[in-house]
Amino acid sequence: MQSKTKQRNAECKFIFVTGGVMSGLGKGVTTSSTAKLLQLAGYKVSCAKIDPYVNYDAGTMNPVAHGEVFVTDDGGECDMDIGNYERFIDMPMTKDHNITTGRVYMDVIKAEREGKYLGQCVQIIPHVTDAIKNALRKISTDEQLDIMVVECGGTVGDIESLPFLEAFRQMELEHGLSNTLFIHVTLAPVLDVVGEQKTKPTQHSVQELRRIGIQPDLLAVRCKAPLSTEARRKISLFASVEEKCVISCHDAPSIYKVPEVLESQGTLKAIAERLSLGRSTSKWGNWKAIADSFSNYKGSVKIAVVGKYVTLPDSYVSVYHALSHAGAGIGRKVEIQWIDSEQFENGGEKNISTLGGFDGILVPGGFGKRGSEGIILAANYARKNDIPYLGICFGFQLAIVAFARNVCNLSGANSTELEPHTKNPIIDFMPEQRTIHDMGGTMRLGSHEISVSSGTRAAKVYGSTLIKRRHRHRYEFNQHYLDLISKAGLVLSAHSDSRKRMEILEIPGHRFYFAVQYHAEFSSRPGRPEESFDAFVRAAARVKI
Repeated sequence: MQSKTKQRNAECKFIFVTGGVMSGLGKGVTTSSTAKLLQLAGYKVSCAKIDPYVNYDAGTMNPVAHGEVFVTDDGGECDMDIGNYERFIDMPMTKDHNITTGRVYMDVIKAEREGKYLGQCVQIIPHVTDAIKNALRKISTDEQLDIMVVECGGTVGDIESLPFLEAFRQMELEHGLSNTLFIHVTLAPVLDVVGEQKTKPTQHSVQELRRIGIQPDLLAVRCKAPLSTEARRKISLFASVEEKCVISCHDAPSIYKVPEVLESQGTLKAIAERLSLGRSTSKWGNWKAIADSFSNYKGSVKIAVVGKYVTLPDSYVSVYHALSHAGAGIGRKVEIQWIDSEQFENGGEKNISTLGGFDGILVPGGFGKRGSEGIILAANYARKNDIPYLGICFGFQLAIVAFARNVCNLSGANSTELEPHTKNPIIDFMPEQRTIHDMGGTMRLGSHEISVSSGTRAAKVYGSTLIKRRHRHRYEFNQHYLDLISKAGLVLSAHSDSRKRMEILEIPGHRFYFAVQYHAEFSSRPGRPEESFDAFVRAAARVKI
């Protein structure tokens, strides 16, 4: 068994993607696009994300500081780049695909406590670096991959990233030059006063990488316009990288066009040459048509996203993509306005009328009291004014609260998350959550089967009475109020766990009033929008569902 494992690891080739100069350059898109090119060439590919923070996972982090928490089928609370990987290569990731400093150190300390190091002094090298390498090799072995693309978060020079970069350097030694390749993502800025692309940031970034023992094989240089011949020549010379391996990653109409940008410059051929791959031509299938659909629009539709974390749109990055997938599917550009729900509170109720200028209103997930009353007002405004509404998780829960207050006349109706002593707890703590004290990884997480009632709008939207979707919540609809809510006209049209939990609500007769307890946005793909988003955007655009 051991020999088979070693053989399989030797067969899998590793591509390491690092970043320099500054964060936010697009390492995730570069990683995803590289993996897509290799997948289109016929290789079995997957991705992994290294996050150097000491948190065990992203679950307890503020989305305004870190961005969206992406949930995998197996309940992993991961970095939002995991969502990018899934959308590009259309393969489900697992929690193992997001490796953090916290996870690595927890594994090492656990092994030390169990006496697995046989009295050794446990150190960064070799114990921590070995744990990193083993985690990557385990994925490649378990999934029997041909190629694994590994993205290292942060920027070269960060102290937090050093153990991971050292592990990559060691893997190059252990696996050989034909089985490992380094892509370094840098920046070629243009200063207004000079007007030319500057190469010094890239030069210094490569020097920093080489200082720790890594020579990049490809440079993915971010720039607004295509990299000039002169800039490419200078970068090649100073970074000791062949000119054909200096890739211009200039702005594209959409991120889904980036694989074409890379391929047009010979990226796949350069990778195939270095890794001794037999195939170096992509079979595009319908990918180019899908990518083109994100720029070939016949009109637009205006959507208000009313949420708590709108100061950083990355907090809702999967919602953004799910809306854009649905819009591209019908040839409409989705124009999103991010609206902080707090502006409708504390005397700002008159501002709610601004929602009348939108074709649809979407309320995404969230936690906590801040801004919740504004969301309740928005959900009620959509109902009263027959504006298409889609609620996700928190947007599902507070839509029920809005209905209970304004249609059922239940004074003080609320969620116990927001008002623990409310006399009408329409939304309440899940029973199995009451004895849990740890915050991390303890919610209802991951993919669950959902039964959809036949004859409902939900059944029409999904074309099925059984679906699976991903969840992330602690609170749920209190079914003591089911009869009252149902008699007043709100239909709970899907359930899970043998009817213990309600999953979808709808209002018959409304143009489109639909909300889901699960996170539908995580299941959307380019060319295959998630069904509730598709139906919502169609209703907002007045396109037949």
